[in-house]
Amino acid sequence: MKRIKLKAILLSGLLALTLHANATVKPASIFTDHMVLQQQSNVAIWGWAKPSASVKIVTSWNKKTYTAQTDASGKFKIKLITPVAGGPFEISLSDGEVLILKDILIGEVWFCGGQSNMEMPMKGFKSQPVIGSNEAILRSKNPNIRLYTVPRSSVTTRQDNSKASEWKLAGPESVANFSATAYYFGSLLNEMLNVPIGLVHDSYGGSSIEAWMSPDDLKPFPEAKIPSKTDTIKEVSRTPTTLYNGMLYPVMGYGIRGAIWYQGESNYTRPERYEELFPAMVSNWRKAWDNGEFPFYYAQIAPYNYSALPENAKGQYNSALLREAQRKSLTKIPNSGMAVLMDIGEEKSIHPANKKQGGQRLAYLALAQTYGLKGFGYASPDYQSLTIEKDKAVLKFQNVPNGLTSFGKELSLFEIAGADKKFYPAKAKITGSSVTVSADEVKNPVAVRYAFKDFVVGDLFGNDGLPVSSFRTDNW
Repeated sequence: MKRIKLKAILLSGLLALTLHANATVKPASIFTDHMVLQQQSNVAIWGWAKPSASVKIVTSWNKKTYTAQTDASGKFKIKLITPVAGGPFEISLSDGEVLILKDILIGEVWFCGGQSNMEMPMKGFKSQPVIGSNEAILRSKNPNIRLYTVPRSSVTTRQDNSKASEWKLAGPESVANFSATAYYFGSLLNEMLNVPIGLVHDSYGGSSIEAWMSPDDLKPFPEAKIPSKTDTIKEVSRTPTTLYNGMLYPVMGYGIRGAIWYQGESNYTRPERYEELFPAMVSNWRKAWDNGEFPFYYAQIAPYNYSALPENAKGQYNSALLREAQRKSLTKIPNSGMAVLMDIGEEKSIHPANKKQGGQRLAYLALAQTYGLKGFGYASPDYQSLTIEKDKAVLKFQNVPNGLTSFGKELSLFEIAGADKKFYPAKAKITGSSVTVSADEVKNPVAVRYAFKDFVVGDLFGNDGLPVSSFRTDNW
């Protein structure tokens, strides 16, 4: 009898624990202690409790109480009003059992997505370093920079929640394993704005842009084969919709100021389609996020010897065509900016070691265009127009407030062609915000190209040191 009574007591206790667990509100994975919420905004918070239950949420910064009703599946979602930057604060959630999220800061939050060049951590990949990262990691302790990484997940069905992760305070151990591009971006924002910065890192090495798009987004692109629910995913990072399902959709709607993006290497063989896919992705993200036309800044892929990749055995490709698609996207994506990386590419590594330049150039765009800081260069000069003057071609550029420069070196990456479409190396001379190009072989020039090759090291810059993108005036 004693054994039976003991067993009954144990079962009763286990049942009580189970009921307690079921009663406790479970926020979505991205809502944890130490998170950063976007300041002066209506930020969404969502999660699960008992079906048809009432969830009470109290925010410590204003002592305000919010009430949300869960649906038949137990999900709730509500928007909270956030103050100016500050903290730490707490959020209490209760459906009878109380859960408190602690050490919450209010500040500026940025989404950081893409493929391996966004994913590359501060410590580098194995035998692929990040220049200067060791000292930067050592000096990285900063409780006002918070880091969140969405775990990898490639699935055929849309997920309501991402895998478990947690917000971490910046410090050597957390920063070493966090996106280098994102960290350098956020670190400069924190220094210049003097407010807490939250970085949501959501990337997957080798991913194609189609993997980050929803089935509806891809309807205009019938060549993108969307997997059915029971399909086996053969390419985890390049199967359309799978990363959207597992990694993006679960965090869409988290309050952000804007997004940075570093992707395109996996689409370099299809540049003409990327020119349509990329603006479509951004437009659809903005609609799904329900956060207006938020800023979207992206890194142009760096030059690299793509001809060395195995898939090039079947054909010749030039990554300048993908860079061109990204450059043209500037006019198709409102409230955007592009960080040009023509000077830091590496012939034998698709992962440039100079991640600080990329991250900080993205930060320049945000600081100027989103936060209104002035007095410094932030956008690369961009080709604007071509004028033929006898045997010379004159190229004009925009975003050149203080002229162009080659820093004393001879310009060597211009080519010029006549009506026969045959390009010759050209002599190039800078005159203020223009470049005059000519070649003895071309008496009647028609077209000019600059650095329009797979791998080059750019030699034309704005006076502020920001490099000019590769470009062509023709469409041959």
